[in-house]
Amino acid sequence: MIGISKLYCGTVEPSDALRYGRRSKDLPSHLLQFSEDKKPVVVWNVTRACNLRCVHCYARADARKADRELSHEEGLHLLDDLAGFNAPVVLFSGGEPLMRPDLVDLARYAVDKGMRAVISTNGTLITRAKARELKSVGLSYVGVSLDGMEEVNDRFRGKKGAFKDAMAGIRNCQDADLKVGLRFTINRMNAVEIPKIFDLLEAHSIPRVCFYHLVYAGRGSNLVAQDLDHGETRRAVDMIIDRTRELYDRGMQAEVLTVDNHADGPYLYLRMVKEGHPRAAEVLQLLRMNEGNSSGRGIGCVSWDGAVHADQFWRHYSFGNVLERPFSEIWSDLSNPLMARLKDKKRFVTGRCAGCRWLDVCAGNFRVRAEAVTGDIWAPDPACYLTHEEIRGNISGDETA
Repeated sequence: MIGISKLYCGTVEPSDALRYGRRSKDLPSHLLQFSEDKKPVVVWNVTRACNLRCVHCYARADARKADRELSHEEGLHLLDDLAGFNAPVVLFSGGEPLMRPDLVDLARYAVDKGMRAVISTNGTLITRAKARELKSVGLSYVGVSLDGMEEVNDRFRGKKGAFKDAMAGIRNCQDADLKVGLRFTINRMNAVEIPKIFDLLEAHSIPRVCFYHLVYAGRGSNLVAQDLDHGETRRAVDMIIDRTRELYDRGMQAEVLTVDNHADGPYLYLRMVKEGHPRAAEVLQLLRMNEGNSSGRGIGCVSWDGAVHADQFWRHYSFGNVLERPFSEIWSDLSNPLMARLKDKKRFVTGRCAGCRWLDVCAGNFRVRAEAVTGDIWAPDPACYLTHEEIRGNISGDETA
């Protein structure tokens, strides 16, 4: 997760994170990515059921509930363990989390245990009453997935009217004073919609947007040919940076992030160096605090059936099940060779990653994407778009060169 607005527009300084000792339990939410202990943000896919059928869904969700989903009591035990483990955030996802009848009660329980509770949703089921209910239990944030304007989004979602329903859900959150933002997965079918997403942010005073790079998992595995090539990715990231700056220049300080391609960090820094940006050195320090990809360390996933994964995209490999052992025990058990390596993945990546000067900033990027394309977990991530010169250090003015 790369905070474009935080870094490029100067809303965060290294001293902000240092002031809290960089401990996950002490950091406010906007600084959590700079923690040193990297206590895991846990994505809990509370259900496989969904009222939509998105073409890029990593969970392959549809209208059918999975044969086995954690019961309410089992879910409470999971939340007890996560709180005791000092997990700072539990992200309720799915499927569509609002398809689960006890979601509000689970969110309330997580908040009462001292964790931040957020949800990732398609937004179509957020009625006025539901928004007020979510606000009342202390939910911190609602991330609504939109992958373009009406025509494009509805095609992605597999349902006409999904865009209008999602926008109604966003308005209901705003009316309830519940923080809400957008989630957008970039690919060739919707990259041209990025400027329109920024227009939407401004027109509706939406304070946050996360632009996700495509990960080849679930139904997203069918979209590899629709992923941007390296040149297209660079243009898309430049567009996001430029439009973020324009928003700030007009007085709207929206939080803009890119997710799931940690090459964005070095790319942003090198762009700032070329521009002679006075904050470039501080941005590099913050990127090093961020540490890049954190699958298996600073982010984890619990599936609807209790299986524990390195992240929400790595569903083909489970480290164990919370019905048999607590998440905290599974997560800390380094007798599993893969878990041990993911805790220090920089030592095991190969190819251009192994010799890259940005390894401490990127941590080798997305292992699940490398495995999907090459069959090798430790191979270079094919979505890394940095040039040979950029990873070797031939950029004038770059203090790491």
